[in-house]
Amino acid sequence: MKIDGYTRICGVMGNPVEHTMSPAIHNTLAEALGENLTYVPFRVPKGQVEEAVKGAYALNLLGMNVTVPYKSEVIPWLKELDPLSETIGAVNTLVRVEGGFKGYNTDMPGLYRAMCRDEVAIEGEKVLILGAGGVARAVAILAAQKGAEQIVILNRTAEKAQKIAKEVNVLTGRRLASARELGTYASLPGDGYLAIQATNVGMFPKTEEAVIEDGAFYEKICTGYDLIFNPAETRFMSLVKKSGGRAFNGLKMLLYQGIIAYELWTGARVDRNLAEQAYEEMKRAMGLS
Repeated sequence: MKIDGYTRICGVMGNPVEHTMSPAIHNTLAEALGENLTYVPFRVPKGQVEEAVKGAYALNLLGMNVTVPYKSEVIPWLKELDPLSETIGAVNTLVRVEGGFKGYNTDMPGLYRAMCRDEVAIEGEKVLILGAGGVARAVAILAAQKGAEQIVILNRTAEKAQKIAKEVNVLTGRRLASARELGTYASLPGDGYLAIQATNVGMFPKTEEAVIEDGAFYEKICTGYDLIFNPAETRFMSLVKKSGGRAFNGLKMLLYQGIIAYELWTGARVDRNLAEQAYEEMKRAMGLS
């Protein structure tokens, strides 16, 4: 790509950020669509989020992604928030507006688009969420918004899971979500769960770990969705498959959160063929193809 005085800059801010796969998404999209745009990672030291946001605006950056650990810390320095990011309390995409940036959360819409692409339904399903951190909270809100029949949150400390369940029930106005301590998994009623793995257990380099190892637990799962994408098949996924269920990783979520951000920045529409092209480029960047 030719870079000149008209090239628009987008990027991702985080710490660490050197490992990011996002340039493979955005630079592939820009080249295919003929956009004079380039995307780069920006490592932002602890305590300098305000300066990073203001600096990005002053330097005329078109937009930014935000990754850990700054998805919540960035919020006070934004001009405005979209309703979803306000509800979730986390922002991963900054879109340039007059006087600053508007914050969006494309992670959860990206997860939903990925699940649709994988033919995984939420509506009418029993959704089981492993973990009770910020990602698990966002997944619980997504599941509620997309019509889950029930939501069960499993976590090592029941108090954190109970807090999320209470928030979901207040948002929906009904008793949709419940919380359990992780050790009580054996008493989960019935089977046929859509299980979403929202912890960092099993992430590279500790790839032989899973939150729960008991094969009897995985017999309760019809479909498993691990939000981890490295390794491509986690221990959680292999245990789901061993018990006869379908299993997916988080790579398509990463793809579609990026696509939605790109669409917000440029106004372009990314069709399925181009999404597949960006997906293949991501896999090449990870050494998966």
